[in-house]
Amino acid sequence: MKLIRKQAYARAGLIGNPSDGYYGKTISVIVRNFRAQVTLYEWDELEILWSEEDRSRFRSVYDLVRDVKLHGYYGGIRLVKATIKKFVEFCASQGYALHNRNFSIRYESDIPRAVGLAGSSAIIIATLRALMEFYEVPIPLRVQPSLALAVERDELGIAAGLQDRVIQVYEGLVYMDFSRERMERLCGFECGVYEPLDPQLLPPLYLAYATDAGEPTEVVHNDLRERWKRGDPKVLAAMEKFAALTDEFRQALLAGDQETLGRLMNANFDLRESICQIADRHRQMVYTARKVGVPAKFAGSGGAIVGICPEEKFEELKRVMATIRCEVIRPQVLPPSRPG
Repeated sequence: MKLIRKQAYARAGLIGNPSDGYYGKTISVIVRNFRAQVTLYEWDELEILWSEEDRSRFRSVYDLVRDVKLHGYYGGIRLVKATIKKFVEFCASQGYALHNRNFSIRYESDIPRAVGLAGSSAIIIATLRALMEFYEVPIPLRVQPSLALAVERDELGIAAGLQDRVIQVYEGLVYMDFSRERMERLCGFECGVYEPLDPQLLPPLYLAYATDAGEPTEVVHNDLRERWKRGDPKVLAAMEKFAALTDEFRQALLAGDQETLGRLMNANFDLRESICQIADRHRQMVYTARKVGVPAKFAGSGGAIVGICPEEKFEELKRVMATIRCEVIRPQVLPPSRPG
């Protein structure tokens, strides 16, 4: 019996987010400290097994309410089901004939939920990788993030952008250009231009997160998207500025200008704060880290922050962040583990 195991890792947005869903530019890095894994093997019937995250037992009604707020009504099962559906539809549209063997599939994940580390898209990417191997379907690398985005956006109605899926497909460190003039339609999907960068260019990073500060990404993005659709001048100008910050960051990264990198990361959060409502708990994380003298910005939609921290300040940062119940780690940043 063939056993397929595929992983996808957490990520941290270093600059430009949240402009990826608004024809902007971003740079993001994979975080190998956390991962989602999907296991698939041939089976008599098509079977999707529940994981520990798809809970049906709770300590109280309040525990149930909190779980639903963070994970929705179906946990990760809906992500796996929607990925399978979208994969089959994609194969039909591209003329791929799928064999008729069934499979059993399950997922597991240790990515902290709803803190902006891309746990949901990691489940989707890992599932997509398993399906591609099981059915021997070669989906182009550049198309995979757009297909994964369609799972959440089209099937589940979740507002999101391409950044998370791009970095989880390409891995390593990637500069992404989603500007209208660079977007290209491939296999029925809009795809940006993605440039892998050398992770060794990065200064020493830190990642801080608080599992009690979780907030689903759609809470932020749904409001922002409506304002963008209405042509809110402040939002439109901010998206252009996010893209400009990203290009400056790329130049500073290639030049080894750590001071400028930190300044731009701070500017990214400050710009986000000017157009978005920021939860007090999330703002506290950013400004507590800055009091130590290190730059800080959201790694994603909130609940986790990322920045630059030299070794001589790392223990102090951990101690100070612990006073507000935040875990601080060094992200494991490595080149891509897959070919290409």
